[in-house]
Amino acid sequence: MDKLKLYTNQNFDQLRQRQDPLADQAVEDLIANPSFIDVINSWDIIPDQLSPDFSPRVRNFLQFYFDKQSLQETSVLQNGQDFFAKNGDIYLGLLGFYSLPYCYAFGDGAEVLVRSKRIVQDIGKRLAETGVFVMDIFRPNAFISDSRAYLTCAKVRLIHAFSRYFIQKYARDWDPKFGKAINQEDMLGTNLAFSMIVLRGMIKMGRNISESDFEVVLQYWKWIGELIGVDTSFWPENSKEAFELDRLIRKRHLKSTEAGKTLIGALGGYYKGNIPDALIRQQVDGLFYFFLGKEASNALGIKSTNALSGNLVDLVFRFSGWKNYGSKKSYEGFRRMMEIQQKEQFGEVIKLNLPQVIRS
Repeated sequence: MDKLKLYTNQNFDQLRQRQDPLADQAVEDLIANPSFIDVINSWDIIPDQLSPDFSPRVRNFLQFYFDKQSLQETSVLQNGQDFFAKNGDIYLGLLGFYSLPYCYAFGDGAEVLVRSKRIVQDIGKRLAETGVFVMDIFRPNAFISDSRAYLTCAKVRLIHAFSRYFIQKYARDWDPKFGKAINQEDMLGTNLAFSMIVLRGMIKMGRNISESDFEVVLQYWKWIGELIGVDTSFWPENSKEAFELDRLIRKRHLKSTEAGKTLIGALGGYYKGNIPDALIRQQVDGLFYFFLGKEASNALGIKSTNALSGNLVDLVFRFSGWKNYGSKKSYEGFRRMMEIQQKEQFGEVIKLNLPQVIRS
């Protein structure tokens, strides 16, 4: 199917009013029964036998993941995991220097993020959680013979639903013009930022990304999108559709907001104070500007006096990767380095958990 016909303002106006009922209903019951949250946070995988105490809506939500296990396409998953095993260090770096800042430049979606105090005040752990999510979903044999990533996706989906619940319940300053919180358009855009935007970053650095690479990564993130509640009937199947989807969302939402500037300020400040590599630490704003380009950088108030070239940026990333991983890159090496850095910074390996609800 040609997805380009779907990329219209009328369709995407409707997507801004749609959320994720399956997860939203489950979260209402989790908030009413906080002990369910403790049980889910204690799991390593979604167990075959669910507690009979779970409400029907929580059970329906979790049943979705059992049903999906019979639908996975092994070749799609293995191809995506192979791509990450070869490029994981660059992939993770681009998430931090391109994907996340790019999301902040889309003003209405940034309004959700800035209302999470953890993203601004506890950004280190929030970034670490994003890293855990990405590493979990790209683990070798994830979703095939290793079912742990299903629980990771279920948790991320529920965390989004928790955010929607608290914004709807307590954010008195929420403007309906933003659309509904964490709506389908914003989820499509975020999924695109974690896939196509990463590949575009590699191209900016001078790397050769083939149409086959695009399709491998897009197919992988279609699967992830389904697991985290995205309506993938709008998801692109190739690079042309991906660029057109990005073009539409960019035209609709890229703008300067205080929310976006607050988020990029927190992210840049964190990098400048915590990135071990001095060369990267000194070029944080320049790297933001290089990847985002003039329009998005201006929207976020990023100014760069030193114009970086793609070759130089690629060299910086290669050197950083070589220092951390040596000449032999692998998923195991990426994971090991991530956990070492988390222990050094936080005293523990970060685990993705549902938020605790204060019991009344």
